[in-house]
Amino acid sequence: MKDTVFIEGLKVEAVIGVYDWEKEIKQILFFDLEMEHDNRVPAVNDDLSKTLDYEAISNFITAFCTNNVFELIETLAERLCAELMQVFEINAMSMALRKPGAVPTASAVGVKIYRQK
Repeated sequence: MKDTVFIEGLKVEAVIGVYDWEKEIKQILFFDLEMEHDNRVPAVNDDLSKTLDYEAISNFITAFCTNNVFELIETLAERLCAELMQVFEINAMSMALRKPGAVPTASAVGVKIYRQK
């Protein structure tokens, strides 16, 4: 099994959706990420600069969702995942993106993706 760094239940507001009314409001999205990373490297010297900094990644996700507008959560997930892998030098990751309230009879709907270089 590979080491991971994870972020669970990251709550972000975003303009997302295909309907005209959705393009006028911000909606809540939740992100769960698992990013492969050899955690032995930062552990040797207790060195933050050698980690996948989950605070920096969380802030990046929030900014990305604030600065971009998509109709589909599939598009958001794909583009965000590609950006995260490039900016933070992540070799492989999984992402679950949930959009609560999109289907009134479901607690949430969403997508799960896994990508690797």
